[in-house]
Formats: sequence, structure tokens, C-alpha cells
Amino acid sequence: MFQDFDIVNEKSCGPERLALLQEELAKRGLSGFIVPRADAHQGEYVPAHDCRLQWLTGFSGSAGVAAVVGNKAAIFVDGRYTIQVREQVEEAAFTYRHLTEAPLKAWLGEVAQAGDKIGFDPMLHPLKEVRVLREALASVGAQLVAVVDNPVDSVWADRPAAPLGQVQLHPLEYAGEGAQSKIERVGKVIAEQGADTALLTQPDSIAWLFNIRGSDVEHTPLPLSFALLPASGRPTLFIDGRKLSNVVRSELEQVGDVHEPAALTGALQAAGAAGEKVLIDPSLAGVALYDAVVDNGGTVVEGAEPTLLPKAIKNSAEIDGARAAHVRDGAAYVRFLAWFYREVPKGGHTEISVAEKLEAFRLETGKLKDLSFDSISAAGPHGAICHYRVSRESNLPVESNSVYLIDSGAQYEDGTTDITRTLAVGAVSDEQKRHFTLVLKGHIAIATARFPVGTCGAQLDTLARLELWKAGLDFDHGTGHGVGSYLGVHEGPQRIAKNGSPVVLEPGMILSNEPGYYRDGAYGIRIENLELVRPASEIDGGDKPMLGFEALTLAPIDLELVDVSLLSGDELSWLNTYHLRVYESLASLVDEQTRSWLAQATRAL
Repeated sequence: MFQDFDIVNEKSCGPERLALLQEELAKRGLSGFIVPRADAHQGEYVPAHDCRLQWLTGFSGSAGVAAVVGNKAAIFVDGRYTIQVREQVEEAAFTYRHLTEAPLKAWLGEVAQAGDKIGFDPMLHPLKEVRVLREALASVGAQLVAVVDNPVDSVWADRPAAPLGQVQLHPLEYAGEGAQSKIERVGKVIAEQGADTALLTQPDSIAWLFNIRGSDVEHTPLPLSFALLPASGRPTLFIDGRKLSNVVRSELEQVGDVHEPAALTGALQAAGAAGEKVLIDPSLAGVALYDAVVDNGGTVVEGAEPTLLPKAIKNSAEIDGARAAHVRDGAAYVRFLAWFYREVPKGGHTEISVAEKLEAFRLETGKLKDLSFDSISAAGPHGAICHYRVSRESNLPVESNSVYLIDSGAQYEDGTTDITRTLAVGAVSDEQKRHFTLVLKGHIAIATARFPVGTCGAQLDTLARLELWKAGLDFDHGTGHGVGSYLGVHEGPQRIAKNGSPVVLEPGMILSNEPGYYRDGAYGIRIENLELVRPASEIDGGDKPMLGFEALTLAPIDLELVDVSLLSGDELSWLNTYHLRVYESLASLVDEQTRSWLAQATRAL
């Protein structure tokens, strides 16, 4: 099985580990230190070797930061983790703060004093963030001090070794474009931005560019690495050679040079000394890499990694692969749902046993490479924790007359999936049906949106929330994230969110559509499909070229939770049409018992 439920709750260790860090800081003459949930690549998924925040505090979420100043310490998380942080982090050691409403810079301004030296690891903090923190500390007469030798590592006695996942070549039939072609295409983007070369720090960008995949982090096929990509000429890949077989190394050396990661700083220093203009993403690259160029006389051109947009716009092979992956995954998911509704109401099943069963159905496809993330298998009140991760300690039974939420995904060589369904176990309340239907109306509003070319995700976000807002409700997460092609299940730069990026949605992009509602301590509701951006049909009388979405995900939406009286005629038509498509796409791929269940689950209302 790909999911491990043996999560050790280290909440009680927080005060002791904080004391160890404070002692180490005192030895070094530092007043404080900042510990992000990040590695040198600023990725969402961090190898155990770099999980410093989790080791120090106990918090295992995907976004957060802790800071220590003197005898004060705080942990900052966003709205997805306000419940989880209280369960995992000892409040006696770390004050809880909201990452955006009460940010780190404000806290530092409150607790730091004139003359304080607050340390940070310059490989773990990007330039954009460092500028903000320096300004906040300077306002009270304190300093932000780069510390190359991370003090957390000095007191982390049993720190895991760095990962050495083997690198595999990603076949052209799935990639759709050769590495050399991608290198030349992105090189032109670099030249257009006035740079001589670009620094790539994102492993998914590098994996896409060189058509390789790895296994250095859980559930995402990433080879941790860096690269320098010139506007013209051969790129350089900086990766631990122990990850490369002779065949893989030979293939890579046909398009570029291969060096160890330790050589990256020297290469940037040499580029600086040669007066080169280096394109660096200020929100992704550690400030130490920026300094290596500037301190040696070079010029940094600040801009987004040039691979992000080309990677996000899928080519025809990647789109075909995504469709095939979703049909395969849909058949497995329908078999799971048929089993769930048949067996779970009888009793005896838990969050873990249900998650294991879903994974087993996906394994039976014979194509599963991994999950795309740890399944969020959430019974009853756990559904209100947006990014809940079940453990043997937290495992709840799935009880009758309740709402159960399962958010899961799979990694196949031809595509990455991500689906959330909220399921009725027995009878549910009128209030739960109402909340579910309001969420469904938001989901349908995104699914059926037609929007002018040039629209960004932030402009669509309100569509998902409007019906909830009318009822005085909302959800504290984005409506949609980008998805990679056998890469990250969360991929930028496109997204649908209140504070979404200004990146324009373009045909070939894949995004999730996942509005929700969460009643603390009671239940959670989320409905998620993946959507492909594609050209839309012309609108009579219109004069703008329009885009829309194609739902890639194929799985029934629980009709027992739908209050039909709240749906408009167009919304009901969408639901019936979607369910007809689900049935027609999957019926021939499942056994007769499952097909019979599917016919009932997708019946027209």
C-alpha cells in the first residue's frame, strides 16, 4: 500500500525540542530563528530529511512556519489547518497564529527588539519573503541574519538521510514533446525576458523539461534537483549522480551537462563574475542563490520560472493521457463506490479501512504508480478538517446516518487524478442536504462557466461561492488548483481563488473545481472534479472568443444528498447530463453488479 497510517504524534516533544533549539541559538549569539515548512526547492511536498517544522513543532500540514525570538515562539498556518494545528502542536510552547490574518512579519515586529539578530537559512527562504522580513525587523532595529549551518539540524539527533530516489525517463508517448525541443522553446522565453540564462529550482519544472521522473518525495514523482538553462546552448542539470543509472545519465547528457548539486553555487558565482543576466524567480529561489549571482557582479532578472506556463499548458499527448487516466480511475472509483454503499452501512468500517479499499481498487488497474497524495478519509467531524490525514490514533468508524468525505487521487504514467466525493451513510439531515446542494450549485457554476479569452482564475472564484454567500456561508480554501501530467497534483501558476494569481487561463490547462462547506465539529462537504480548459462554442450575438471547461473526472455525485428543490432547471440538466456521461463512459468497464449500481447512482432526477 502507498499510504502509511502509522503517524507518530510528536506534540508532546515540542517543548523539549524548542528548548534544545533555544540553547543552540544562545550558543551562536542569535536572538531567534525562523523555521519554514520548506526545503531548498520551496515545494509543497518535502522529504523527511527536510521536515524541520514537523520535527520541531509536531505540525505535519503542507503550509506553515514557526519562529522563535527569545523565550517566545509561534506557529503560523492558514485557514486549512486551524483545527489541525491545535491537535498537533503544544500551545504551551507555540502560540497559534493565522498565516495571512496575523502574519510572521507582524509578529516579528511585535516581539523583536532593537539589536536582536534573527537567524534564517538562506536556502529555505526565497528573496521575496526575505525582503518582507528584513523590512519588518529593520523597523524595530533588529536584523535578519543568514545562517548557512541550520541550527535545527544541529539539534535533530535522528534526522533522516537525504532521499536518493532513482530517476526514470518519461516516455515520449506520454510527454508529447522531446527534451531538446522543450529546451529550445523555453530558451526563447528566457531571451525574451532579457536574460542570458535561467535558474530552475522547481523539481517538477526540471522533470517536465528533461522528461524525467523520480521518487524523492511521497506521492509525487520528483527528482530533487536544480538546473541552469541558457537562452541558447546546453543546460546544466545539478543532481545527485547516485540517482542516475547509466542509461538515464547517457540520455540526459545528450541534451545537457550533468553535475552534482554542490556545484550549483559555484556555477552561479561564475555566471555573476562573467557579467551574465540570470533569470531568477524571487518567490521560489532561495535568497542564497540570488546572492551568489549579485555578490559576484552579475545581474538578476526577476521573473517567474520560464517553464511554469509551458508546463501548465498540456499538449495533445498529455491531454489524451489525462482523459485515459480519468476513465481508468473512474472505473476503479465506481467499483469502490458500489462497494462502499453496499458494505459500509452494515458497520465495522473505519476511515482507514475505507481508504485502504479505495487504494486496492486502484491497484487492481495494474497501472497505479502511486497515490497523488495521502487520501483524506474523513468521517463525521473529521470532514470539517480540510486537509485531515487519518492515522491509527485518529481513526474513526464510519457510522450510519452520517456524512463521509473522501478526497483522493492517483498517479498513473499517463496522468494525475484528484477527486473528492461526499457520501451519505444512511439518513442525513435536511441541513446537510441543503449545505451539500449549495456546494453543488457552486461546483456547477464553475463547470458550466464560459468566459472570455484573457480571464484569470480569480475572476471565476466568486461563481463557486455566490450561493454559499447568499446563505451567510463560505469556505476557507481556494476553489481550484492546477494539476500536472504525472507530476504534482498541485501545480501552478494557474488557480481559481479569491487571491489567485493573475495568470490567464489557457486551453490545455487542467484545474480542480472543488468548492466546499465545513461545519466545525460536525461534518465537511466538498465536491471536486478536474476540469480541462478548452475553447467554447460561440455565443449567439457575442463578439468575444470564449473558453470553458471539460470535466475530466468521471464519478457519480451522491443523489441522496441533493435537494432538487434548490436546483434551477439548467443546474438539474447539467447534473443529469454529467451522470449520463459517467454511465456511458464507465458501464462497459465494470462488472454486472457494479453496472447495476451505477445505473441507479446516475439516474436522471
